[in-house]
Amino acid sequence: MIISQDEIQAYIDTPILRLISQTADEMQMECFIIGGYVRDFFLYRPSKDIDVVAIGKGTDLAEAVARKLGRETHLTLFKNFGTAQIKYREYEIEFVGARKESYRSDSRKPIVEDGTLEDDQRRRDFTINAMAFCLNKERYGELLDPFNGMQDLEDLIIRTPLDPDITFSDDPLRMMRAIRFATQLGFDIYPDTFDAIARNRERIGIVS
Repeated sequence: MIISQDEIQAYIDTPILRLISQTADEMQMECFIIGGYVRDFFLYRPSKDIDVVAIGKGTDLAEAVARKLGRETHLTLFKNFGTAQIKYREYEIEFVGARKESYRSDSRKPIVEDGTLEDDQRRRDFTINAMAFCLNKERYGELLDPFNGMQDLEDLIIRTPLDPDITFSDDPLRMMRAIRFATQLGFDIYPDTFDAIARNRERIGIVS
């Protein structure tokens, strides 16, 4: 699967994403699209559901973007979680600051700290959901893929970025997500990842 940065830039060259880019640059904040929107680009599945990660307070970026978009915008802040959502025309955009997470053994609710982009990618469920596009003008459309999600897309593989026992023990719901993605996309679950689902199956008991 050979897709150039020019093709990525053309895909994300939309007024709403350019506005987010401009706003982030004005705030001197690094900003990235991450997760499903990136994955679905490579799967040729256009999406209007966008996750934005900022290095800093994602809620501040969301508020600044909402002010520029004006009256058509519906902004919801989830200050306890450090996230925000903008609904604008056909778009739903989630904003969050980059973070790293740790977990207690009896809960899938994380203890959250500020982090880097790679910290945020590391906490993602699967490599194909850990890819990011930079939105800042200097690097607009640059792909950041530290866990080789592109290769797993080509190989039709569901694999965790970290040791799967850690990924699934931290948040057992990810085991069900692995099955769902494999079924929906026609992918195979990587053997180590599949074996970890079997090993951690009792952890599903902490999911509500």
